[in-house]
Amino acid sequence: MEATRAIEQWREGERRLRACPTERKPTLERISATLVSELRRRLGGRFTVAELVELYDRGTSWCLQSAMRIAPEDPWAWDSGVVVDAAFARYLREAADYAGGKHVAEEQ
Repeated sequence: MEATRAIEQWREGERRLRACPTERKPTLERISATLVSELRRRLGGRFTVAELVELYDRGTSWCLQSAMRIAPEDPWAWDSGVVVDAAFARYLREAADYAGGKHVAEEQ
């Protein structure tokens, strides 16, 4: 997936999470936070937007497994278009080539 398209998709996931009903947010936030921690473990300290996109492109089934483990009785919380994309959007902010809400490579 192209970085620009991935970033927009991830941002949309974050918007969708923010728009979720209040009673569902704690569960969705807990899953998303767990996924961010797992992204940190998988990519380590310094990483680029391209590396994050590559990880996403390799598949996110591990995210579904985490969501199911965290909220086994809440299948609505397994929506990758919300929790997975929101987690990637949040971790994106830590990329070495992402600053001020923009992929720095886009400006070159």
